[in-house]
Amino acid sequence: MLPHHPSIDALPGTFSSENFHLICDVLASGDADLMFIIQTYGYPPMWTRANTFETLVHIILEQQVSLASALAALNKLREKTTEISPERVLLLTDEELRSCYFSRQKTAYVRSLAEAIVKGQLNLASAEELPDAELRAMLNRLKGIGNWTIDVYLMFVLQRPDIFPVGDLAAVNALKQLKKLPKDTSREELLGIASKWQPYRTVATMILWHYYLSLRVKK
Repeated sequence: MLPHHPSIDALPGTFSSENFHLICDVLASGDADLMFIIQTYGYPPMWTRANTFETLVHIILEQQVSLASALAALNKLREKTTEISPERVLLLTDEELRSCYFSRQKTAYVRSLAEAIVKGQLNLASAEELPDAELRAMLNRLKGIGNWTIDVYLMFVLQRPDIFPVGDLAAVNALKQLKKLPKDTSREELLGIASKWQPYRTVATMILWHYYLSLRVKK
């Protein structure tokens, strides 16, 4: 049994390393399936990343490939540039980026991002102050940056507490398996289930990812 905790409405509007486990506990106290994950596999990591150009490049590289493949490309780019900055990336030729395992599409996406930062169209420090919807609209205008990339940026980098990345296959598949849902469960139904975890859908998603990764380790 979990100890008594305040209701979710009584918690602060953000999450941090200080209150992350408490929020996990409160979510689990209202959802037996989340409680099962925590009791079986422990608390999830509180995944975080720095608010840098390199981090956004890393997230772009993670689009539709394995995490290991994305990291290999990022490490190759780091070897090539020493420091992954917009200015240094823009000096590289397409061939040099291809040697870092960049596809043609991701080369275009990263160049577009680098140009937006160099031209002052995107300021990552200022982005921290923007509401979710305004920041999403701004990032969506950049080539190759869609809702999944923005969701990961909001969750990992800015620690925005109430994001459910419905386009993330790991989170969605974990939710379907956990709740014993049909494979063809609609996006609307998934969002409806996730709405019960408001205003901490980000933390609930981290519990789902933890479940997904723990099951893969067991196999």
